[in-house]
Amino acid sequence: MDCLFCRIVRGEIPSTKVYEDDDLYAFRDIDPKAPTHILLVPKVHHSSVNALDESSAAVVAKAYVVLKQLAEAEGIAQSGYRIVVNTGKDGGQSVDHLHFHLLGGRSLSWPPG
Repeated sequence: MDCLFCRIVRGEIPSTKVYEDDDLYAFRDIDPKAPTHILLVPKVHHSSVNALDESSAAVVAKAYVVLKQLAEAEGIAQSGYRIVVNTGKDGGQSVDHLHFHLLGGRSLSWPPG
């Protein structure tokens, strides 16, 4: 697959990796919107939340546990952080591969965008 995030996971495009296991890969966003801005992607390609089904539930649940661990490792767990999953064009999704944004390290305003 020629998906940008699939190519990053395969090592064809360089990234600053912060976590990897058999199911998930996390790396620093190249255009960070907060002092901590990490992208976490499943290694198996899912185009968006809309492509998920019951068989995807375990990796999505695992992603949230890993995001919590990353927030702890980044020192933002106590002060607070945001997890964002954009879905579709109007939702702000720019890469058609399910991904989670972990944002923190500053006060995040609401509503976003």
